[in-house]
Amino acid sequence: MTWTRRPFAALALCVLLLAGSAGCGSGGAQEADASPSPVGRILEDRDPEGRPYREAGQGSAPDIGIEVQPGGGGGWDVRLTVQNFRFSPAGAAARAVAGRGLARLFVDGRPVARLRAPAHRLDARLVPRGTHRVTARLYADDGTVWAVDGKPVESTADITASEPGPGTTPDAASRRKARTQGADGGGRGSPARLQGAS
Repeated sequence: MTWTRRPFAALALCVLLLAGSAGCGSGGAQEADASPSPVGRILEDRDPEGRPYREAGQGSAPDIGIEVQPGGGGGWDVRLTVQNFRFSPAGAAARAVAGRGLARLFVDGRPVARLRAPAHRLDARLVPRGTHRVTARLYADDGTVWAVDGKPVESTADITASEPGPGTTPDAASRRKARTQGADGGGRGSPARLQGAS
């Protein structure tokens, strides 16, 4: 009779273990709210506003290029080219997700816009007469700066805004001219580099 009790005891033990492990696991709602595993490594370096750099993995590192052209009716048209990166929608959770986030636009080091799309219209008032540096830098949704090899993932274009000369009509073409180029130092992205990688 002991041989019949042992299988039932073993069977009962298995049922308890299976039921216990199913009840002890996290439920579907909890898993949806769970934070993903950490993305990249936080570095000691910080941007001018004090935001820490987040080192992206080499295999899937994001990259950015910038092009700035005079726009019709005043202002400047900014176009970003990104690789291994997607813009997060407004209201995205404030956490780092590999290859996601937003771009911040700077004119001469001064922040002027947060971009969640690759195109932007830069108001002419932000670019007075003279030569200026327009920089686009990639950020994770938690506010950290995406970096590769300890340098921020950014691209810079130089633009020159000029006033109309005497006897010229103040249309968009005669009011200003633009010269864009990738930054030679201080960032990964440049239009030439991105075209060469294609």
